[in-house]
Amino acid sequence: MSIRFGIIGGGVMGEALLSRLINRQIYLPSEVLVSEPQTQRRSFLVQEYGVEVTTDNREVARVAEVLFLAIKPQVFEAVAAELVENVVSPEEQLVISIMAGVTLNKLEWAFPGQAVIRAMPNTPATVGAGITAIAAGNHVQIGHLEQAQRIFKAVGEVVEVPETMLDAVTGLSGSGPGYVALVVEALTDGGVAAGLPRAIASQLALQTVLGTAQLLKDTGMHPAELKDRVTSPGGTTIAGIGELERAGFRSALIEAVKKAYRRSKELGS
Repeated sequence: MSIRFGIIGGGVMGEALLSRLINRQIYLPSEVLVSEPQTQRRSFLVQEYGVEVTTDNREVARVAEVLFLAIKPQVFEAVAAELVENVVSPEEQLVISIMAGVTLNKLEWAFPGQAVIRAMPNTPATVGAGITAIAAGNHVQIGHLEQAQRIFKAVGEVVEVPETMLDAVTGLSGSGPGYVALVVEALTDGGVAAGLPRAIASQLALQTVLGTAQLLKDTGMHPAELKDRVTSPGGTTIAGIGELERAGFRSALIEAVKKAYRRSKELGS
């Protein structure tokens, strides 16, 4: 059977996508080839998912209908040089990159004439609850976009943006799980400070964040409306919100996204 999906880099994000694609039967294990330098990692992928593995990046590039680059940006140039003249004919292969900071120009230089898509998934993709932003290169057709959408929908939601917005995406959804984790940790510590056992405080904080996000998503309610609904005159919530406003909570989150956005631009320059 032919190889329909080839991954260069069998790390956390590569595995996250792989597991969901196989679980949803978008690809059969026999249709997937993963290139991974670590022996232990290769053995794990074979045992866990039944896919084919190799240490030869060129082998993957030669046979895959979709070539998925899940490597560190620092090694991209070396890998790209290795792949020169080792890809299938350009019109037959879609290249998808999840490397931060590696632009479409750089990717199209490495894969001339090929359909190239940049993608920015986030960490919740590992549990199928992520969101991925994709940006299309010059040779991408509707069919390529549909193929990329189908792949990334296996790990969550997908939005299409111009490449110029990917740094902002990185600052918001790419780095956002770190901000949310900090909020959950702080809420838990607040509960402990108020006298709750840590295990209960952690459960309450986590489910509060998860449930609130689900409520906003399912109802389409504006966050300000939900805030107003739970804020009674002279009550506990408004007292807490007042303290958050005094501490500059909203401003700090806005500045965090902007700072991460600027850093992403620096890394890509």
